[in-house]
Amino acid sequence: MQLLAEIRRYLPYLSFAKGWNALLVLLSFYTSRKWGSKHPGWPVSVSIEPTTACNLGCPECPSGLKMFSRKTGQVRIEDFQQWIDSMYSHLIHLNLYFQGEPFILPHFLRLVEYAHRRKIFTSTSTNGHFITESVAREIVDSGLDQIIISIDGVTQDVYEQYRVHGKLEKVLSGTRAMVEAKRRMFSKTPHIVFQFLVVAPNEHQIPQVLTLADELGVDEVRLKTAQVYDYVNGNSLLPKDEKYSRYVRLRDGSYRVKNALDNQCWRMWSGCVITWDGRVVPCCFDKDATHALGSLSEQPFSEVWNGPAYRAFRKALLESRAGIDICANCSEGTRVWTEA
Repeated sequence: MQLLAEIRRYLPYLSFAKGWNALLVLLSFYTSRKWGSKHPGWPVSVSIEPTTACNLGCPECPSGLKMFSRKTGQVRIEDFQQWIDSMYSHLIHLNLYFQGEPFILPHFLRLVEYAHRRKIFTSTSTNGHFITESVAREIVDSGLDQIIISIDGVTQDVYEQYRVHGKLEKVLSGTRAMVEAKRRMFSKTPHIVFQFLVVAPNEHQIPQVLTLADELGVDEVRLKTAQVYDYVNGNSLLPKDEKYSRYVRLRDGSYRVKNALDNQCWRMWSGCVITWDGRVVPCCFDKDATHALGSLSEQPFSEVWNGPAYRAFRKALLESRAGIDICANCSEGTRVWTEA
């Protein structure tokens, strides 16, 4: 039932051209091992980074830790509109998030409105600290289809262990404002998701977050596994219940990624990430844009997507995915638990 509900949310944004392109992408993905990295389709899903700035200091986030080697900045409206104009005819899903907190960007909702007018399903992820009653009404007005609110604890003492500098009450008040704005404006959107990043300090609160979401009127809860950088010898953030972990403990006490890292990856055929300054990177695991495959400030997206750098990266992945650094700690193909 939940899958059918999700499909219905995308129906207003589908067209024959988008459906045909999605079929090309799917066929290309399944034939890539035999026929190589040539790709006749265009991405069906793209993430665009509004900004790298963030108000929190989460311990496994380069944005929160201010550890980027790339510059902190924010996307220009003119650039964003140009990028959307070059891909809207085939694009089904736009994730307005990569690193940073989107609602720090003053003109963030103008980006949402523009993509919405171009008939693209829009989603974003936020720590929820900037959602007031007035902002909530503006979010509903913008046409945003989905908002993912990070809530990694149901008490302040637990929440702040990962969301460093965060205030749980701001997240809860922002959520209440979103639910109320939808009710007052008779709107089914945005679909409100609580995302609970399961780590050792909060895994005991999984039942409580499900109850809290139901009490507040949140549409969905997603329990997400956490990526940690230093995991081989264990990490204090790794949950005790291994079904909520991306890592498995070996007999010698060390850990490895659960993912088998087969030499193929759906993300490399179906989408990409565009940083605030126009660099095109393979996926969201390239947080510091070390594998930039082109720049939209120098060439159009059409030249980047099937350009020499992209073809070479896809070829390398088909030959040895485990040999690519950003793939070594990848969760593609592992499960994210979703609760109603």
